[in-house]
Amino acid sequence: MRRRLSVLGAVLVAVAASVVMFVQPASAAVGLHISGRNIVEANGQNLIMRGVNHPHVWYTGQTSSFAAIKAAGANTIRVVLGTGKRWGPSNDVPAVITLCKQNKLICVLEVHDTTGYGEEGAAASLDEAANYWISQKANLVGQENSVVINIGNEPIGNTNPAQWTAATAAAIQKLRTNGFEHLIMVDAPNWGQDWQNVMRDTGQTVLDADTKHNTVLSIHMYAVYANAATIISYFDAFKNKGWPLVVGEFGWKFNSGEVDHETILSEAQARGLGWLAWSWSGNTDPILDMTVSFNPAQLTTFGDRIINGANGLKATSREASIYSGQTTSASPSSASPSVSVSPSASRSPSVSPSASRSPSVSPSASRSPSSSPGGTKTCTATYAIVGQWPGGFQAEVRVTAGSSAISGWTVGWTYANGQAVNNAWSATVTSSGAAVTASNVNYNETVGAGATTSFGFLGSWNGTNSVPAPLTCTAS
Repeated sequence: MRRRLSVLGAVLVAVAASVVMFVQPASAAVGLHISGRNIVEANGQNLIMRGVNHPHVWYTGQTSSFAAIKAAGANTIRVVLGTGKRWGPSNDVPAVITLCKQNKLICVLEVHDTTGYGEEGAAASLDEAANYWISQKANLVGQENSVVINIGNEPIGNTNPAQWTAATAAAIQKLRTNGFEHLIMVDAPNWGQDWQNVMRDTGQTVLDADTKHNTVLSIHMYAVYANAATIISYFDAFKNKGWPLVVGEFGWKFNSGEVDHETILSEAQARGLGWLAWSWSGNTDPILDMTVSFNPAQLTTFGDRIINGANGLKATSREASIYSGQTTSASPSSASPSVSVSPSASRSPSVSPSASRSPSVSPSASRSPSSSPGGTKTCTATYAIVGQWPGGFQAEVRVTAGSSAISGWTVGWTYANGQAVNNAWSATVTSSGAAVTASNVNYNETVGAGATTSFGFLGSWNGTNSVPAPLTCTAS
């Protein structure tokens, strides 16, 4: 979201900007840039992001979502792209930028292939992400007023998260060396949630690496931030250090152990922090979908809360002054069409090959391998607890094909300690008592000989959370 400046105050703004330039040369940026802790437009008007994430790389045909997200009240859209290493390649950047401009949205472009690097073997490095942006330079130069480059989504997992600092600094420097002047957004490690506080503690090194001093730090908030005190403490740390921060992704409290979205919304409004909700639609588990099958006339509980609720889009979003021409504070716009909640309680079974929007709290080496029944097509499965916190955990199951390619798979296990699967991604999971069965979805049913795919889930536990063994894996 952007806040506007008074036209009559433009001279004062120019003077203030010159002072900021003395301390922080970023104000010399040609478009969106950092001034103190704030994102501001080229004219000096504050921009407070209020927006939505859109899974474009997996749903390139859903271009009407740009207009729908604008109609919901957003002033910013974070668009998922791919380098081609895992998803994409996204060679439609000019079309995406045009859609943003046509719908008067600030365009945050992000590379999703980096998700979980260091822990996710298929992930791209931040250096590879920087190379993608360089390949798109001709499409990006001249768009600094409306485009933010989010170098890589959740670029480090839980394996050696300390590598985030040097890798992020190097990626920023690579873009600056190649002539990019855009506002840069960088995501935290620990799958974006920074639960080990690497970004919180070393962010200054990253900010200092930017010769334009035009970088904003981005935190993703899921179950790690399940209570108000944790959220407020994290926000306070950045405020006290004078660092710019946005909440680049967050979900909602669909059960007691999930993120406290109410505190995120209220604190962000009180502090002038931007936020981008995850996501418009298309998640493997639709619990984080804001709409049913991308239909803006059918809002989910989450979508209705973010769009129509207190401190939500319609109440707090302001259109960027490059589109509105306004440079004075205004009351929430009433021009956006009303978006109503669907009376239907059903949710779309839409599937997305995106990485989970799930929390990762503490790494675990606990693993359990499977055996595969005989037959010409075989597979094995390995279960790992990748994060655990009181009452909840995150697990990942990797499925590896045998000596022949497979066109479908089913994994089974039985819990011994009363654990339960609450929601999953990249697999269809069913439970019957302690027995759990997980089957492929359409985009990961085919696995080459010796290759691996994976799925994950959030679960609950009480007392003991042992790794189930054995696992079975049946291939077709």
